[in-house]
Amino acid sequence: MEPHSFKKVIIGLIFSMTLLPSSSSSSAPCNFPAIFNFGDSNSDTGGLSAAFGQAPAPNGETYFHAPAGRYCDGRLLIDFVAESFGLPYLSAYLDSVGLNFSHGANFATAGSTIRRQNTTIFQSGASPISLDVQLVQFSEFHTRSKIISKQGVFHKLLPKEDYFSKALYTFDIGQNDLTAGYKLNLTTEQIKAYVPDVLLQLSEAVKRLYDQGGRTFWIHNTGPVGCLPYVLDRFLTSATQLDKYGCGSPFNEVAQYFNQRLKDVVIQLRKQLPLAAITYVDVYSVKYTLISQAKKLGFELPLIACCGHGGKYNFNNSLRCGGKITVKGKEILIAKSCGNPSVRVNWDGIHFTEAANRWIFQQIASGSFSDPPLPLKMACHLSKDGAMNKFR
Repeated sequence: MEPHSFKKVIIGLIFSMTLLPSSSSSSAPCNFPAIFNFGDSNSDTGGLSAAFGQAPAPNGETYFHAPAGRYCDGRLLIDFVAESFGLPYLSAYLDSVGLNFSHGANFATAGSTIRRQNTTIFQSGASPISLDVQLVQFSEFHTRSKIISKQGVFHKLLPKEDYFSKALYTFDIGQNDLTAGYKLNLTTEQIKAYVPDVLLQLSEAVKRLYDQGGRTFWIHNTGPVGCLPYVLDRFLTSATQLDKYGCGSPFNEVAQYFNQRLKDVVIQLRKQLPLAAITYVDVYSVKYTLISQAKKLGFELPLIACCGHGGKYNFNNSLRCGGKITVKGKEILIAKSCGNPSVRVNWDGIHFTEAANRWIFQQIASGSFSDPPLPLKMACHLSKDGAMNKFR
């Protein structure tokens, strides 16, 4: 080998080692300096609000005491993830006022899907910021962060360059891809048929982030959509479709199919991306446990929206949480919050309450519902096919 070629190999090896997640032979917890999140309304901290108007009150009432870009009475799972590492709550990439991106950014927007939808947000509620767009935004953010840091302007508001390889990359997206099929009156089998294509696009997204230096990925599966008042109110056709807890079995069947295929995708990604630590998180099981065992866990009315108006599930798609009507020229809030969100599971028919999010986070952070079964604080450790891969 020529001297200059040997030098290139050595430099390449050194660079690769700097991108390696922490060695699993060490018990040291991970120290993520930043988080980059991709998702939908389950993890949107202000993206859709920045683009199309603030999520109205009473959203945010429990913790922020005012609307805070979240479709929840308070904090989301991603907020608890950030808290657990001592990081500030993630600022939405689309927001532009008084924000700090030094410890990451949130590219999620409510209504987002993995696969682009042939519709508008005004027609179906689908966000134009699908996962591929979120990836474009991340790439732009990464590139411009480098440029601005070199210029020395606003560099304190952006992540340091090495943060991009040391960060935690989180995904919570896919639910809207499934419900999009129901809006088109597709059957369970027809929705299942397009799941592989949806997951192929998710897989490509992870690979693109890996190519840009991402090394630690925390991927949530999708929850039991058949237990959401929104789905039960809009798409349920027969009481025979309900399970013993009142959830819609066909909808949950599709979610479980999606999740099994997602787990297979994660296994393949581990083989294809040898330097990546990829954790599959079974949020479905945690959420279904909370709903089915609500009373035992200190919650009540798990299938009834806390904030809403009318109907069996306190959900009206035309008058969602915060909805108002005008009477004699005066606006009157109709879709109000319930008295005590702290004992309720569902916030607005679609999303979970802060109390539910906290309980869910406590379960998934322990690693009991993860593959590999590692606590969140150990997620940077390399794994292979769900088993620890020790580096000596």
